[in-house]
Amino acid sequence: MTTYDFDLFIIGAGSGGVRAARVAAAYGARVAIAEESRIGGTCVIRGCVPKKLLVYASRYSSDFEDARGFGWETGAPAFNWAALIAAKDREIARLEGLYRAVQESAGVTIFDERATVSGPQAVVLASGRAVTARTILIATGGLPNVDAGLSGVEHVITSNEVFDLKEQPRRIVVAGGGYIAVEFASIFAGLGSEVTLIYRGEKVLRGFDMQLRDGLMEALAARGVRLVMGDVFSRIEKRDRSLVGTTRGGEVLMAEQILFAIGRSPNTRGLGLESAGVALDALGAVVVDHESRSSVPSIFAVGDVTNRVNLTPVAIREGHAFADTQFGLTPWSTAYDNIPTAVFTTPEIGTVGLSEDLARASMARVDIFETRFRPMRNVLAGRNERTLMKLVVDGVSDRVVGVHILGPDAAEMVQMAAIALNLNAKKADFDRTMAVHPSAAEELVTLRTKR
Repeated sequence: MTTYDFDLFIIGAGSGGVRAARVAAAYGARVAIAEESRIGGTCVIRGCVPKKLLVYASRYSSDFEDARGFGWETGAPAFNWAALIAAKDREIARLEGLYRAVQESAGVTIFDERATVSGPQAVVLASGRAVTARTILIATGGLPNVDAGLSGVEHVITSNEVFDLKEQPRRIVVAGGGYIAVEFASIFAGLGSEVTLIYRGEKVLRGFDMQLRDGLMEALAARGVRLVMGDVFSRIEKRDRSLVGTTRGGEVLMAEQILFAIGRSPNTRGLGLESAGVALDALGAVVVDHESRSSVPSIFAVGDVTNRVNLTPVAIREGHAFADTQFGLTPWSTAYDNIPTAVFTTPEIGTVGLSEDLARASMARVDIFETRFRPMRNVLAGRNERTLMKLVVDGVSDRVVGVHILGPDAAEMVQMAAIALNLNAKKADFDRTMAVHPSAAEELVTLRTKR
């Protein structure tokens, strides 16, 4: 019988990798994990977690304004970017320490260096050490895209650098129309920067329900974000401390920073996968089956590197399923139906299930229940921003197939709505559920008018 250094070697200590490592180790597997950056991966170090901290910070400007409507005399608030970034750094360092401690307490061997695949059951560390493993898991996530052919692209930043800016940009241009782009446009607008969002499409958040897309664009514009739709940069120049971006449509956009958030690509370059026989698709993603197994039987992949559903909770679930199946003898696979997701703009989006357009394309009859209202808090605050709630219902079976919310606490509400959708709840089940009053969430169970 062949003897290996480890039963499982994981490349990448992000959300999917660390979950797979801990679970496999709990089953008694000899596990090692290699990470060339910091334990925790994109989400913890330069993604969801620090972003959410900046989202919270950006909302205080509105809170200060709204407080006056409730009798508070607040004076003139001042914001300190350096203090926020320092606080963020302390929290990320704390979390990284916790992630490392969990792995070490589980008995996982950690290599703080880059690892590449040198064969179906072999890896090489940056230090030159060769290691063998019965099973290899690729969990290297993704990398932000930039337009490599764009003149002056070397002057832009991505989500990798934005969290470590020494100074808050007074003017910033954000390129892109997905989660990251709209979230950072909203963050910087809330912090007081002059923000322009440029996107090649006519509406942001491709793939989301159309009313959410329209509603968010209206809300961003009302909060001071300038929207330049249907356009892209043709060149970027650096002039003194400013950047000057010229667009194909003839716009000239000046800013201290230009943030590219135009998508992400699987992080597989230089990992040695193709030489080991691992099939990659046209985008460089590892091609896997329902067990996350690649074309090489001993090599698996989870998370964004597979380009299935690029969300942190999905990577965690895939890593857990892999470990249970391969080391716990309890096989199961990740389900990709009714995955809830949130966009942490202000106001935020929470959504799960089918959009109205997708439902109409696949169902004989679709009923739509929706409402727009001004949240109670906004009345005394004098803020005109409205909440949108929408249920998409299969008109034949009465099953709720989509829940879409734009407004405060949308993410918190849609998490619970996702449970209902996964239980195949019908509109009648929503109707017979007692409302919590007064709350925004009660609208989800009191909607009666359909179109």
